[in-house]
Amino acid sequence: MAHWLYKSEPDTWSWDQQVARGEAGEHWNGVRNYLARKHLQAMKIGDQGFFYHSNEGKAIVGVVEVIKEYYPDHTDETGRFGMVDLKAIKSLKRPVTLQEIKDDPRLKDMVLVNNMRLSVQPVTDAEWAIILALGGLES
Repeated sequence: MAHWLYKSEPDTWSWDQQVARGEAGEHWNGVRNYLARKHLQAMKIGDQGFFYHSNEGKAIVGVVEVIKEYYPDHTDETGRFGMVDLKAIKSLKRPVTLQEIKDDPRLKDMVLVNNMRLSVQPVTDAEWAIILALGGLES
């Protein structure tokens, strides 16, 4: 299983909204970056990822799971981009802030630290375990 990080501005789509969608989940649309598209295309059902509040909060707040693999994004008029569907799995017991991640030397190579603008990004198994522990969850 691969691990990912999905960035969302909470005033556009928040963790609470994701949780409210329940088992039905929600599509992750609006990605218009070719590297992020490549990551979306690589995702498989069952892959898990962190839900990250960008701009406001700047913290990882929960864990989501891919429930539908890559398909065309209905909001893309060009037809070049797609999306996956995600459902909320669990909230972190406490948010893990961007500053905390930047301050942890074990996470210095994390994409979130080195390419902060990328909206969908891979997370290594080691990074996954560290952040889950920082957030009060077991891997």
